[in-house]
Amino acid sequence: MKKILLVMFGAFVLIIGCGGNKTSDNKSSLEGVVKVDGSSTVFPITEAVAEEFGKVHPKVRVTVGISGTGGGFKKYVMGEIDINDASRLIKSKEIKKAKENNIDYIELPVAYDGLSVVLNNDNDFVDYLTVDELNSIWKAESTIKTWKDLRPEWPDQKIKLYGPGTDSGTFDYFKEAIIGKKNNIRSDFTKSEDDNVLVQGVSGSKYAMGFFGYAYYAENQSKLKVAPIDGGNGAVIPTPETINNGSYTPLSRPIFIYVNPESTKRNEVDVFVEFYLENSSQLSSEVGYVPLPANLLEKAKNRYKNKVTGSWLK
Repeated sequence: MKKILLVMFGAFVLIIGCGGNKTSDNKSSLEGVVKVDGSSTVFPITEAVAEEFGKVHPKVRVTVGISGTGGGFKKYVMGEIDINDASRLIKSKEIKKAKENNIDYIELPVAYDGLSVVLNNDNDFVDYLTVDELNSIWKAESTIKTWKDLRPEWPDQKIKLYGPGTDSGTFDYFKEAIIGKKNNIRSDFTKSEDDNVLVQGVSGSKYAMGFFGYAYYAENQSKLKVAPIDGGNGAVIPTPETINNGSYTPLSRPIFIYVNPESTKRNEVDVFVEFYLENSSQLSSEVGYVPLPANLLEKAKNRYKNKVTGSWLK
């Protein structure tokens, strides 16, 4: 009898063990590839999501590129990627191109960002900048070459300018907010789609100025200082609080992912997007962005659940 009980117990342990392994296998059985490209601003969030997703679904390969928002849309509208990271809304010409290729989009906000105007750590004279001053510096017909040209009490030293390339949604947003949608930005500045290059440029010159997403400033606070911006109601620096409550104006904005509805028919893409939205608040905070308010996040989740295409503003 004792021998029978031991055999039965051994079989029970074996069943439990097999059951446990089966559950573990089921958890990680998802396979495939998810292709993401686009904004360098949104990249830190997507990269963090992809990393955490990989811990749960190690057989799914998530590739994340940084071609810039515009560069990503060029691939998206051709059906070359599943998701585009975007730091601006899709343009009408991009919508037209997508329709020509029978490609639709689910537009999902994932966090808030505050474009940060950054200065070298040794800059000891800029106390704040107004929107009008930023316009004077960055507009196409600008005559501002030195800091003294901007304010007479500032140094007679050339301003070295750094900013995102023209494929960047950050470039587009800054241009529209500071220069105006129909006006042009000056071309004589150092451009890069890689924000780390901009960080290196500004941190390497006392008289430099640049702009990029808040996360890259937050990550590099030991190398850079941020300029308070006066949008008309006093100078305000970008922080999670001022970005979220709208007082950091006019450089606060939502950032997005654009999902191809056809791609979501593949289980690995569908599960990845659900995971993204479920974890966006925590992970956006961890990489220096501002989580969406609860009501907007819920709206985004419902929008994706129901696969609602087109503008999220409608």
